Amino acid sequence: MLLKELCSLCAPSGWEDEARKFILENIPAGEVTVDTMGNVIVHKKGKGKKIMVAAHMDEVGFIVSGFTDEGFVRFKTVGGILTTVLVSKKVVLGEKKVPGIISAKAVHLQKRDEREKLIPMSELYIDIGAKNKEEAQKLLDLGDYGTFDGEYTEFGDGLVKSKALDDRVGCAVLLELMRNEYKNDMYFVFTVQEEVGLRGAMIAANRIRPDLALVIEGTTCSDVYGTKPHETVTNIGGGAVMTAMDRAAVSDREYFELIKAVAARENIPLQIKRTSMGGTDAGSIQRSGGGTKTAVLAVPCRYIHSPVSVMSKKDFDSVGRLAAAVLKELEGREL
Repeated sequence: MLLKELCSLCAPSGWEDEARKFILENIPAGEVTVDTMGNVIVHKKGKGKKIMVAAHMDEVGFIVSGFTDEGFVRFKTVGGILTTVLVSKKVVLGEKKVPGIISAKAVHLQKRDEREKLIPMSELYIDIGAKNKEEAQKLLDLGDYGTFDGEYTEFGDGLVKSKALDDRVGCAVLLELMRNEYKNDMYFVFTVQEEVGLRGAMIAANRIRPDLALVIEGTTCSDVYGTKPHETVTNIGGGAVMTAMDRAAVSDREYFELIKAVAARENIPLQIKRTSMGGTDAGSIQRSGGGTKTAVLAVPCRYIHSPVSVMSKKDFDSVGRLAAAVLKELEGREL
């Protein structure tokens, strides 16, 4: 399965090489460009509006920042990761994918007050099994990147758990959308460095100068135990998610209503994200050039930016079907 292969790749922000190579090998058609940032831009020429469809290939991860005399690895996070999800998690580091465990002082050795507070990032380290600093430095260098080591697994009633669903779901959708034929001038863009400031999308959008943009994402879902219904944001099994507004962008209203109408007509389940938190590449694209009308479709994912997220295959399918239907609807339509 394409999504399973995409999720297995290690490609944190700034070190997207592995994902980019896979994507380049699986592009079905189009004129391909890799820009100076590392974005992959696939142009399918048409005579209508210039439309940019984007998904980011990077994921949250780690960067090696030092070594202790005992051979442990110091690190910084790349992208937004809460300290609470880190302790005892498996990771892989560097091009050799050195396995390691994020570690801290054992509970038996902690004082009472230490047990009652969050362990600061400065006290965490990665154990790669090295005997000393010299041995660790033979395996890794300062600046080496790493990711969580989370295996793609199907479970429950059509659910999937894996690292990097944000945003390999979007990359998988784009690779399928490119197989279709379109009348408009289409640009399918796999962006870099979204998790550290929507950087790649800014460069790509200023290069393309699209009339419209559709961003495909994995988004927050908190429909879990202890969460009140009005706090769930999105729901697993509720279908594709559309964002009205977040911290980075506000969706064009006419575009927003068009997508709702297409979903209703095609009987594709659609839910509206019930928070304005977070941000996507739409924030950079919307403010590119002279301004671009944007919309966001996303797959709801539990436990996002953690070692393992969870999604429904039905929601993933809804996003793909709705995106395809919307792109067809935009042929001959003015916004």
